[in-house]
Amino acid sequence: MKLEVVVIPVSDVERAKEFYARLGWRLDADVATDDDFRLIQFTPPDSACSVQFGTNLTSAAPGSLQSTYVIVSDIAAVRDQLTKSGVEITEIFHCDIGFACRFGGGAAPGRVDGRGPDDGSYSSFASFSDPDGNSWLVQEVTTRLPGRIDTATTAFASAADLSKALQRAASAHGEHEARTGQADPDWPRWYADYMVREQAGAELPT
Repeated sequence: MKLEVVVIPVSDVERAKEFYARLGWRLDADVATDDDFRLIQFTPPDSACSVQFGTNLTSAAPGSLQSTYVIVSDIAAVRDQLTKSGVEITEIFHCDIGFACRFGGGAAPGRVDGRGPDDGSYSSFASFSDPDGNSWLVQEVTTRLPGRIDTATTAFASAADLSKALQRAASAHGEHEARTGQADPDWPRWYADYMVREQAGAELPT
């Protein structure tokens, strides 16, 4: 089973279309069979899941979709991009304890300004809402926890993501060579092994 579409309840279809286009999401469809039905679909960059909204798609109240996660590899860059596009987005924040601070807006308990401790994967957030109040939670993920992705598949969403993975592998490989006390002529294989394991959340090579 594969989740591919999330339906968003909106009150003004044209206003919602303009907003999601401003996010830089790809417009896949805008179709109507008559005045009583219209379907619009957008897909975030590099996402396997799309969103749909329109006329008579859902009975849910506009604005009732809350804290839907959008995963990014560089939250600062994404926040900067959205801000430049005129989207109101919170400052980057993290939770000082537990998980509750992710939900409920700025008054949520335990919310602290700034990136998560040690820039840890899964620990940095920002949030924004569409004109109806449907809210989105942006979370930075650089290294997956074990079992979260198919270990037989390694993919990078952009050249920037690949570059950062290479930098992390290079740093770890430097420590590896320091421990062994000699240069590693087979460093490309070591890099590849490190990057595949890192993305899969498996134990990293030393």
